[in-house]
Order: sequence, then structure tokens, then C-alpha cells
Amino acid sequence: MKPKVKLVGENGNIFNLMGIASKVLTEAGKKDQADEMVGKITQSKSYDAALQVLMEYVEVE
Repeated sequence: MKPKVKLVGENGNIFNLMGIASKVLTEAGKKDQADEMVGKITQSKSYDAALQVLMEYVEVE
């Protein structure tokens, strides 16, 4: 089960969203997944691709 992350109302900068999601994953005991997600997002070629990666790891509310 993916941790839930509330992103509505947050700054839409991908690095801000990535930080929020990474923190939630780490707090859920999924530091390895957080690190993997960050690596994939930073290598993404577009904002949309980066968001799709983020949503593979967390459930966005």
C-alpha cells in the first residue's frame, strides 16, 4: 500500500512535491523507495513524467 500524500494547495514546483513525497515515504519506513523515487524524478525529461513517477510511489490526495 502506498502512503497518502496531500499535495493540494502546495507549491507545484516538482522539487517541492518530491521533497514532500520523499519525507512521507521515509516516515513510513520506505527510505529505499524514497531514494529510488528521487533518482527517477531527477532524471525525468518533463514535469508530467516526473509527476507520473511520484504517483508510482505515493497516493496523491
